[in-house]
Amino acid sequence: MTIKERGSGSVTPRKKKEMTTDIQPLNWLPERTRPYGVLMRLDRPIGWWLLVLPAWWGIVLGGDPCALPTWGMMGLFLVGAIVMRGAGCVVNDLWDRDLDRQVARTKGRPLASGVVSVRQALVFLAGLGAIGLLILFQLPMAAILLGLLSVPLIVTYPLMKRITWWPQLFLGLTFNFGALIGWAAMTGGVDWPAVFLYAGGVFWTLSYDTVYACMDRADDARVGIKSTALRFAEKTKERVMQFYAIAMGLVACAVPLTWVSALFLIPLLWGIWTIYKCDLSNETAALRLFRGQRDIGLMIAVILLVYGL
Repeated sequence: MTIKERGSGSVTPRKKKEMTTDIQPLNWLPERTRPYGVLMRLDRPIGWWLLVLPAWWGIVLGGDPCALPTWGMMGLFLVGAIVMRGAGCVVNDLWDRDLDRQVARTKGRPLASGVVSVRQALVFLAGLGAIGLLILFQLPMAAILLGLLSVPLIVTYPLMKRITWWPQLFLGLTFNFGALIGWAAMTGGVDWPAVFLYAGGVFWTLSYDTVYACMDRADDARVGIKSTALRFAEKTKERVMQFYAIAMGLVACAVPLTWVSALFLIPLLWGIWTIYKCDLSNETAALRLFRGQRDIGLMIAVILLVYGL
């Protein structure tokens, strides 16, 4: 099968061995609740890590790292990230249940397989949304307004893979709102440092989610799902490294130029090196690189923590 993309020439996805489901067992949950745990991706914590880390950046940079309220706010945002990432996954699976049945890696998901009905998923989504609002309303008004502003992005993001080659960009715009909300939660408003953190997070997500999309290139091409991994074709690794470098540069701009700025070379060089040596056509290697972004995000949080001390 040959896919043609605008400005990308053509690429023939390499034939690959069919993947089994990527669902992990949740034996620690009561049996009747396990499908809902899978629906909100409790079996894959990397998602809520990548959601909460930009928020932690904003909280640490906007607050006093030595003060107890800062750490309490980080805990509150952690719970919120788990809940809202789960809600986003439910929305995604409601939109994509028919497509998911056609992709080897996702056909076992609860909605795609019929283990959870659409009605049950909607009720569960309402419950997660109520918890999310309860957490949001603990924050200052500016943070509440920003949180509400992110809801349309959460709802519409799953549609983007049907209409644009850049759904990873829209995920970045959605996933990194926490940087703005976290800063506003500590300062009561939005300033340039938060904007730089948000913009850096957008490019970071564009980089790592393109890596994630590489695992589904053949199936996505077959069922008509668009992605930057298909759009960039043989230039994917080059684009991923470029986006990653831009991301680290923007995040570094969130703090004044001091000796701390040199510390950003650590995640920059480490990330570029791991991308360079990764075989993106190998699903195991691509997944390892994707999951490694948690450590990159934690490095940035530590650097911002050092700056605030």
